[in-house]
Amino acid sequence: MGECLTLILGGARSGKSAFAEQQAAATTGEVLYVATAEAWDDEMRRRIAAHRAQRPATWRTVEAPRQTGAAIRTAMTPATTCVLVDCITLLASNVILALPETSDEQAADAALNTEIDLLLAAYATSSAAWYVVSNEVGLGIVPAYPLGRLYRDALGRANQRLAAAADRVLLMVAGLPLTVK
Repeated sequence: MGECLTLILGGARSGKSAFAEQQAAATTGEVLYVATAEAWDDEMRRRIAAHRAQRPATWRTVEAPRQTGAAIRTAMTPATTCVLVDCITLLASNVILALPETSDEQAADAALNTEIDLLLAAYATSSAAWYVVSNEVGLGIVPAYPLGRLYRDALGRANQRLAAAADRVLLMVAGLPLTVK
């Protein structure tokens, strides 16, 4: 089993990714950075490019918008001492939007649970420290549209599963980490 699984939650622009990257940079050995974003438009392409530019060139990057756990298992080497997954938020979006019917809550939960199962299975076979980033989407207003509510609920349940499995859970607020677990 991995050295330590840390789940880093927070709102948009709360400092989650920057904090996770600082933690990963402080480790010795190989860092495997796992990106779940997909470049759907120019704005997202710019965001992805900015994230790439700020990461150390020595980090190995795997882009895995879906089937993230399988991609990590394939990419890990004996030299991998740290795995940073950024982020479950986009993974959930990718998984739900790939469903034939995006209004099916049971299908969304099943598909996302499969992703979380595979991610935790990859962690179980690893000896690395893991940092997993996800948005806490349950603190805001109720989304106005059914797909938004389905997404919020599915991601909330996925975050709960990850938090239960994690050794540490941090909530980022204004760039500051608050210890939850």
